[in-house]
Amino acid sequence: MKDGQIVDLYWARDERALAETEAKYGGYCLAIARNILSDGADAEECVNDTWLGAWNAMPDARPNALAAFLGKITRRLALDRWRAKYAAKRGGGEVPLVLDELAECAPAGEGPEEALAARVLAEAVNAFLRSLPPVEMGVFLRRYWYLESVKDTAQRLGFSQSKVKSMLARTRRKLKDYLEKEGLL
Repeated sequence: MKDGQIVDLYWARDERALAETEAKYGGYCLAIARNILSDGADAEECVNDTWLGAWNAMPDARPNALAAFLGKITRRLALDRWRAKYAAKRGGGEVPLVLDELAECAPAGEGPEEALAARVLAEAVNAFLRSLPPVEMGVFLRRYWYLESVKDTAQRLGFSQSKVKSMLARTRRKLKDYLEKEGLL
């Protein structure tokens, strides 16, 4: 079923939307959740929560890119679950590594001013990503959006782990330079 038809089912409040979404995007959302949570049961719960989140969001939103819409919900839910699980300690897995790697490029903050700054920062990062060659952008997104391990990215793309690490380091450096040039750091 095409994405537009699935969205129409959500808007019609037809429960078939959930089954169609699961069939088309279940594996995609599960991969995102597993990369973040490293726990199959938690990842499956997170994906089920994604369908509920999509169901609740659809009357107000009509996503143009259903995969991105669902991926964003899954990622947010998985990161929330990860934070709750590891609030008192820094657990293993990719999340702490990714956050540490990006810390030099994007300062964290809370509050209205920081929320606005985060939105401006997100727009700048998106513009930066669009300027990258496709392979470089893909490696960066696999690591920092999907939280894929360096090893998995290297295997998937047929690169050595050291090549992936080098690409990521160069791209982070370019991102930092770009954000400084834009006055965001």
